[in-house]
Amino acid sequence: MLTGIVIDALDVARMDRFWSEATRGQTGGLQLRFVPTAKPKTAHKNRLHLDLAGGPDWEAQVARLLTLGATRVDIGQGDVPWDVLADPEGNELCVLRPGHPGVLADSGLVAICLDVAEEDRYAQSAFWQSQADWHAVEYHDWGVRLRRSTASTVSLVMGPPAAPKEARNRLRLEVTQHDWEPGEFLDASGNEFHVTG
Repeated sequence: MLTGIVIDALDVARMDRFWSEATRGQTGGLQLRFVPTAKPKTAHKNRLHLDLAGGPDWEAQVARLLTLGATRVDIGQGDVPWDVLADPEGNELCVLRPGHPGVLADSGLVAICLDVAEEDRYAQSAFWQSQADWHAVEYHDWGVRLRRSTASTVSLVMGPPAAPKEARNRLRLEVTQHDWEPGEFLDASGNEFHVTG
């Protein structure tokens, strides 16, 4: 079962504070767990990022995140109907505006986005449905969306393009599997994920 996201952090306390305030504690029951690292984020886009709901007053939400320490970033997204920011350590995040497909809440964490190459989409969908115990609720040209249930406010969205795998992912999914040994493993596309007992 998908239980959380593990995030590498140079300053664990600062990142925990930022994300707690950024999500307003609304994570759909998922734990954001910060682990210390000495390696800063590289210039390359992360393969996994988090999306927050902007709600009706999305401009104020973006301003609030900027006040908390986020910055605007350009990852080549062009003119899109959402705002791309980075947390205080450079990890990308998106603020989704009202009417964005698949958004079922006005605030908090609403999507975990995993880059998946087109040719890996079905393998990754099957893999994460089995590991997360979440179910596919949408299949489109842009990818697939999984949810714990149809009413769950947080979804796992997988689709292209996949950022090149340069190093260990800074953000990683965490699952509970009682029949696995605890540790770090690789998914079907070579992305690290954590297993707890």
